[in-house]
Amino acid sequence: MTMQLTVWTYEGPPHVGAMRIATAMQGVHYVLHAPQGDTYADLLFTMIERRDRRPPVTYTTFSARDLGGDTAELFKTAARNAYHRFQPQAMIVGASCTGSLIQDDPGGLARALDLPIPVVAVDLPAYQRKENWGAAETFYQLVRALAGPSAPPTGAKRPARPVATRPRCNLLGPAALGFRHRDDVTEITGLLARLGIDVNVTAPLGATPADLARLGEADFNVVLYPEIAGQAASWLQRTFGQPSTKTIPIGVSATREFIEEVAKLAGIDASSTLAASSTRLPWYSRSVDSTYLTGKRVFIFGDATHAVGAARIASDELGFEVVGLGTYAREFGREIRDAAKLYDVEPLITDDYLEVEARVAELQPELVLGTQMERHIAKRLGIPCAVISAPVHVQDFPARYAPQMGFEGANVIFDTWVHPLMMGLEEHLLAMFKDDFEFKDGAVPSHLGIGQGAPMEETPAAPIAASTLVSDVSVAWAADAEKELRKIPFFVRGKARRNTERFANENGVATITIETLYDAKAHYAR
Repeated sequence: MTMQLTVWTYEGPPHVGAMRIATAMQGVHYVLHAPQGDTYADLLFTMIERRDRRPPVTYTTFSARDLGGDTAELFKTAARNAYHRFQPQAMIVGASCTGSLIQDDPGGLARALDLPIPVVAVDLPAYQRKENWGAAETFYQLVRALAGPSAPPTGAKRPARPVATRPRCNLLGPAALGFRHRDDVTEITGLLARLGIDVNVTAPLGATPADLARLGEADFNVVLYPEIAGQAASWLQRTFGQPSTKTIPIGVSATREFIEEVAKLAGIDASSTLAASSTRLPWYSRSVDSTYLTGKRVFIFGDATHAVGAARIASDELGFEVVGLGTYAREFGREIRDAAKLYDVEPLITDDYLEVEARVAELQPELVLGTQMERHIAKRLGIPCAVISAPVHVQDFPARYAPQMGFEGANVIFDTWVHPLMMGLEEHLLAMFKDDFEFKDGAVPSHLGIGQGAPMEETPAAPIAASTLVSDVSVAWAADAEKELRKIPFFVRGKARRNTERFANENGVATITIETLYDAKAHYAR
């Protein structure tokens, strides 16, 4: 039996997911039965997300010497003190991975304290599940405990919304440490307002326990992040009869589909909003610069929601070729497998970054879209990369407004994905041709008009050494190929000619056609 030492991990243990919910909310405190050392998780929020306060978590921080005594009493003391100090409106109690081994039953111990607030026990199987599952389970348990008391009788029909009132929905799923969740909420709230839809509650981000108690007042739910809100939304649908959205508004076409879906649920006409939709992505992706981007081979890996959305944008809106698609979220493996079929690629479902690195090295894509892990992998392999999903680093919590969802999110995505390719192209050209004898490095830019465009005095080019000649066999150029070659800028034209002739000789081509020219280009671009 072997043990694998993991240096990087896509997800933390499930109690970190519970921390993400508690930290996102207001008026909630999390009492965690955990040993000394588990307080490391605080750094995730204060250093990476740049929050201005510590997470609302009290640790029992038992040590080895405590194991011989009454650790249950230690937990009760910590819970009692946390209530008196922080005065929360609701409390979550549970145990970390190590804490669960003691089997002190935090839920039962907390109930014995008889605190005058709701106390929600979350039993997270630390060695079978991970962070996103822990966040989803914690949010579900909170919603069930706090919204449950106002649930209608079983089988009762949901009353119709009064004609004079605007439709209302809940925004579900945004949490602490989420990838651009804060800005997505702003973007989608604004989009819904333009449609004439009010947001009843956004949760867990910014919500109080009292807000969760009134979730049932909304007409329907908008599920922005199924990994976190899917389970709670299913319960709300069964309990309150609230339907939920299925479309995630990442990309132009998905945002338009989202608007249509929301309008149908709200019973409104969205035609004016669709007609006024504003995003530069479609125009940019059709612009002259797109000739550098069309057909670029892209590898995508992340949480299922962002990975599937990214694949759709890459293929349908930017003209990329998806050559790899995967996720670390095993609970959403089906969604990734279904999406992979659309692009005829082998799905990669793993939480081992070494497997991901091996697949990227094998596929040799021209762009990687992934997490901070793939950022490191791509950097080692010399491949441009853009981050599309958690886990993320501090640089992915920008001070500027940078959503991923909605029409503005489409603009942000275009810039984020295309700039690494364009800069990579620029650096590639400079590195490739800086020593080329035809690269007129000292030439004055023509737009400056110095000397009325008179040519500069040039140093005669050094003769080409015999060893650098392509081959002894001459090849002919077809007229259309020569014409196409003249479209290539002067400073790379000579190298393009030599490379094409070398390719033709190596492949037994006697006459170079346009097809040969582009085959050679593809060959040397690998």
